[in-house]
Amino acid sequence: MGGGIRKRPALKLALVGISAATLECGKLALSALPNIEIVTLLVALYSYCFGAVGVMAAVIFVCIEPMIYGFGSWVLLYFIYWPALALTFAALGRLCVKSRIAITATAVGATVLFGVLSSLIDVGLFSGSFENLFYRFGVYYLRGIPFYLAQIITNAALFPLLFRPLSARLSRLYRHLTHGGQKI
Repeated sequence: MGGGIRKRPALKLALVGISAATLECGKLALSALPNIEIVTLLVALYSYCFGAVGVMAAVIFVCIEPMIYGFGSWVLLYFIYWPALALTFAALGRLCVKSRIAITATAVGATVLFGVLSSLIDVGLFSGSFENLFYRFGVYYLRGIPFYLAQIITNAALFPLLFRPLSARLSRLYRHLTHGGQKI
């Protein structure tokens, strides 16, 4: 009977769909708070615990976003950033990295990268000019620091508190699913 998740594509598809839906719902639930977000934690958790399923959920999340908010330079940022974050945490999960410091540092470093990448895309690709690029990048980045700090502080608080207990629960759920519902 049983079979693993690889032999049960409907189960895998359902897990991708549920994960993508909770990413979108988590973002929408906190959308009134500027740059206070749960998506980084959820993408990291799903990718760390579920591997490719989490990466697929991140890509679906990115595809849903422009349908809700329209298109802008941020769409390119999302198509680069969220799958890269998912792949990073999938690799950490595959390597069985358990260090709270390493996990939190990766999340906070990725959040810093989000601000840099966002500014580079807006200034470098969508401004139409490369003249004074570094000066304009600096001004643009400095303008966004309050928002980037909110994201960094959120992730610096959430990851040490929630990543370990939630990843333990999700990993246990995933093992249960991959063992065909048998007790483990």
